[in-house]
Amino acid sequence: MSEDQSTDLRAEAEGATLGEAKWNAVKLLEPRFPGLTADTVSFEVVDEGDEETGRPARVRVEVDVEAWEEVASDLPEEPAERVRAVVSRVVTALGLRASVDLEETDAEIRATVSGDDLGLLIGRRGSTIDALQHLAVRAAYHGVAEHKAVVVDAAGYRERREAALKRAADRAVDDALSFGRAVELEPMGPHERRIVHLYLRDRSEVQTHSEGDEPDRRLVVSPVKADRSS
Repeated sequence: MSEDQSTDLRAEAEGATLGEAKWNAVKLLEPRFPGLTADTVSFEVVDEGDEETGRPARVRVEVDVEAWEEVASDLPEEPAERVRAVVSRVVTALGLRASVDLEETDAEIRATVSGDDLGLLIGRRGSTIDALQHLAVRAAYHGVAEHKAVVVDAAGYRERREAALKRAADRAVDDALSFGRAVELEPMGPHERRIVHLYLRDRSEVQTHSEGDEPDRRLVVSPVKADRSS
């Protein structure tokens, strides 16, 4: 194996927690290794981090090619079943006693994890379950531009998160109108930004747009200025 090939098998990433750092590292490699999961890589902890002081955790990850090839070749043909397989393998790798239920419609594939103590799967502010959802999309539709939405949920997290996003959107609208300025929401992924965009699209007094680069891309709520020429 050449030095360039060896480098392609490795990545380094950081996160607010050690678990988040590991998932971020896996996400960096996943485009080259569709369906890559935590049990097909090895981790080296560079820095465990410190949540109290805000120092991020940092890890290095290297792909176990043989393990990945075995997993990748064993994935089902149907996208929905690929989603189920990836989510189930991660649940098992995390040592959770949980089941994975699948629902498919014309527009969406939804995998719902049910069980006890699913906080580890959800992660801090949903970081782990969002990373898993990203992996599930890539595994199900690798190389396919047009595809159904894929949602991975656990313990009602998505419903609670959507309610929290709408409350944050309402506060942003109030602040934007009260102070006459643009208000930034917290960084969020494309799926959550879309939820807020759709929630506020009928509010004619404000408009929304996104700024920044992933993973720190933010949705901005701005007041619509009255047309004084009329």
